[in-house]
Amino acid sequence: MSAPWTATVLTIFPEMFPGPLGFSLAGKALANGVWKLDAVDLRDYATDRHRTVDDAPFGGGAGMVMRPDVIARAVDDRTARGAPGPRVYLTPRGERLTQARVREWAEGAGVLLLCGRYEGVDQRVIEARDFLEVSIGDFVLSGGELAAMAVIDACVRLLPGVVGDAASLEEESFSGGLLEYPHYTRPQVWEGRPVPEVLLSGHHAEIRAWRRRQALEITRRRRPDLLNTVS
Repeated sequence: MSAPWTATVLTIFPEMFPGPLGFSLAGKALANGVWKLDAVDLRDYATDRHRTVDDAPFGGGAGMVMRPDVIARAVDDRTARGAPGPRVYLTPRGERLTQARVREWAEGAGVLLLCGRYEGVDQRVIEARDFLEVSIGDFVLSGGELAAMAVIDACVRLLPGVVGDAASLEEESFSGGLLEYPHYTRPQVWEGRPVPEVLLSGHHAEIRAWRRRQALEITRRRRPDLLNTVS
């Protein structure tokens, strides 16, 4: 039997995990051994009695910076223990995460995620340990832990057997380069708002065409940049 997909998380708050990942589809898959979580305390790799992981920035400025030597020891140790996958540093200045990238990681053996804190991480360890800098959006969080959870959840739900109806993954936002079309269910009329007639017609070709038009229009209004990638 092959090893489960593994998420290795380097953090100063390992107790935050699994957190939300322990519930719903991801939680069930974790309990069933479909994937594995290794939440690593960076403070275990500090060498002083205070377990210090940060220091003042060279050049001055507010805040503290995470030390390269501490992070390097953690990365090297987990790699020696077999931690798989690309090394990813979660930071607002990184390249924006895409569904294509998530799918790439989900198809691999796992991913190693570095959660920054304070003012960030010493640039030398990012370069020396080949970290890919990734952002989950144009906003700033207190640390990388919540971003790591988002990345893991996005990957885990693509693993075989995690989502009951795998076909539903094919029509989600970004899967075909477009945002997803709107959905409707019972009651047929709610607060005077009826379900679009085409969805009640039973004509599958017309329904597919309507959904495609809706997806195109929503994408045009909300994310026109995505249309450049749609054939």
